[in-house]
Amino acid sequence: MTIRIVRLGSPRVEDEGLRMGTVRRPPRGVPKAKFASRNYYDVWYPALAPSTDLVALAQTATDDKAWRVFEKKYRAEMAEPDASRTLDLLAALSHQTNFSLGCYCEDESHCHRAILRDLLAKRGADLA
Repeated sequence: MTIRIVRLGSPRVEDEGLRMGTVRRPPRGVPKAKFASRNYYDVWYPALAPSTDLVALAQTATDDKAWRVFEKKYRAEMAEPDASRTLDLLAALSHQTNFSLGCYCEDESHCHRAILRDLLAKRGADLA
């Protein structure tokens, strides 16, 4: 059983399981009834998305120094009790079932999902 970290809107892989959107906003111009069939997500879970202020910071992070500032602040948000418990829960669930977490960003290396991958790995999650 594993967690896959995916780009929302990308084709699903076999046995991917439930896809969760860890984004601040739903996809624009897509009817809610079409989110899953268009491979965005089955469940929207913005609790693991960066705050609105951090999304803006990430979008303007054009160099490594600015990205590190975003990363430090996002990790601090994910260390808050509710987010931390959610990460613990997802890591535990990864040993029982397949599911995926995702965001819209094209480049995972400059996306919060890369940080989520690391945070989950540190909690012992099974990652694809």
